[in-house]
This record gives sequence, C-alpha cells and structure tokens, in this order.
Amino acid sequence: MNQQLNLVTLGVENLKVSRQFYSHGLGWTPLLDLDEIVFYQIGKGLVLALFPLADLGADTGHPATAGTPFTLAQNLDSPAEVDEAVQRARAAGATVLKEPQRAAFGGYHGYFADPDGHRWEVCHNPGWSVADDGTVTLTAVEAADAQD
Repeated sequence: MNQQLNLVTLGVENLKVSRQFYSHGLGWTPLLDLDEIVFYQIGKGLVLALFPLADLGADTGHPATAGTPFTLAQNLDSPAEVDEAVQRARAAGATVLKEPQRAAFGGYHGYFADPDGHRWEVCHNPGWSVADDGTVTLTAVEAADAQD
C-alpha cells in the first residue's frame, strides 16, 4: 500500500449546516457539490468530503458517531493569518477551543471545532515548508525563530 492520503471524509450530522459552514462561512469552493455529499480540493491530490453521518455508518457497515479523536490542521504563512482564520471560523459558527497563541512547538496556533465537533488547528509553523512536488520538510523551531 502506498504511503499517501487522497481523501478525508467527515461524517456530519446536518449536511446543509456543514456545507454552509465550509462554503459560505470559511469561503471554501466545492470541487463537487451534490445533494448527498460535498467535496473540497484542499491540497495537491487531497480532497475533503462532507457526508451525512448516518450514510457514512451505513456505507461502512458500522455506526459512525459525531466528533473526532483527531485534529485536522492547516499551516498558514503568519500569526496574523492564524488570527484571521480563527476569527472567520468563529463568525461562521465554529466553537473556538483555544484562542490563537504561542505554541509549545515554537510557532503560533489556535483550535476551533466545526458544527459537528471536528477539530481544526490553524497554525503558523516557521519550520514547515512544502516543495513544489508537495514534499513536506519539518525542522525544529527555536524560540527566537518563532517571533513575529
């Protein structure tokens, strides 16, 4: 099996509410928007889908529950962009779990939950870079490197 991820599907309680949150609240553009599922291109070869929770359970053959034991994350170019992203999410109806602040890893971050409790971290990690081919490089960040 190749070491890759192409699709993340979030089970949602109310597709209309989640579509509103991501498309209008966060300003994301759907790749494909159908009555029963919405897809968003979120990276090179990476798509996020919103799918009704009950349908996800039926599709897998096992009940699905709301919320997540993991966090989705987005690395931004500056602490100011983190502040802006958290404010936009709040305005769209997100629950802010952690206000933007300096992070233990040396960068800057905050957390919010979408209407279904899916947790998002928005951060600025100056040790994170992505090459043109999509390869990620991660290096440790010294406290002095993390200053605005």
